[in-house]
Amino acid sequence: MDTGAAAGATDTSNTQFHTDVEVTFSMSGETDNGLSFGGSVQLDEAGAADPADDGGSAFFVSGAFGTLTVGDTDGALDFAMTEILGPGSLGDQESSHDGFKGSYLDGSYDGQIARFDYTAGDLSVAVSTEILDADAADRSSGYGVGVKYALGNITLGAGYQTAETVSAQFGGAAGSAAVPGALLTTTGGTVTATTGAATAGNGQTVLIAGADAVTRVVAEVDATGLSVSGTFGAVTAGLTYVSYDSNQVGFDADHTSVGISYTQGAMTIGANYGDFDSDNNAQDRDGMALTANYSLGGGATLQAGYETSDGGATGADRGDSWSLGLAMSF
Repeated sequence: MDTGAAAGATDTSNTQFHTDVEVTFSMSGETDNGLSFGGSVQLDEAGAADPADDGGSAFFVSGAFGTLTVGDTDGALDFAMTEILGPGSLGDQESSHDGFKGSYLDGSYDGQIARFDYTAGDLSVAVSTEILDADAADRSSGYGVGVKYALGNITLGAGYQTAETVSAQFGGAAGSAAVPGALLTTTGGTVTATTGAATAGNGQTVLIAGADAVTRVVAEVDATGLSVSGTFGAVTAGLTYVSYDSNQVGFDADHTSVGISYTQGAMTIGANYGDFDSDNNAQDRDGMALTANYSLGGGATLQAGYETSDGGATGADRGDSWSLGLAMSF
């Protein structure tokens, strides 16, 4: 396995052996009046909860009224969108390249999401929120709405999600080099410190007033997405489009992805490509992945994956990565 490098970093990785264990505990029950409830907790090979998105745990209550899920779960926009990534790989190549942007603002706060969804026939609707843990004058909680409709073998999805993310932070506890009295000016999505009068900028200018002051730039981001996917015999394909609009100059962007998967007997192969195109070229990213699985039966599967990524800024190309091995499901 070759793990590649982080986005924008030089690829200095080497081929290596890789093992990984994930255990998911699932629980379920039913009340006397017919309400279903349950949850799941994911543990890694160290015996600790998954550090991302509220520890990999989520719990639900479901009935004729719909389903309420709280924890490590998808927001309403992600619920509505359908991405075709292809079969899995040991190194998650299908979702680790820079063209994959599948969270749709989920995790902008603490990763703990509450989502209510309701299905009537072929139509499913959802609303969600991710709450800001502590009061802040410049931030509020995020929310989303989504809808998807099954039209025979084709599924249509649409949704909207909003969040306020900290795009830069300076001073005091942030530990930056900014000093009291410095002016911070956002330009093209970045923030630079100046010592004189405010320069002619195209963004927000703020003043650090004291030695312990912490000044941050908050981006209000709205994501609007559409997706279409379908299964045609042995082939499954899909297309997604998401528009990101922000109050910060240089943060507006569009993301487009396409994926296809083909199954024949024990073999499944897939490919996906994604392109993130922003007003600020330094944020531009694209990438693609190829994956293949061959089932040996009994829960054992040979898996192979390859991904490559490219950045819009000079020197941002981080190269590629691959993995090959045996996945075992018990």
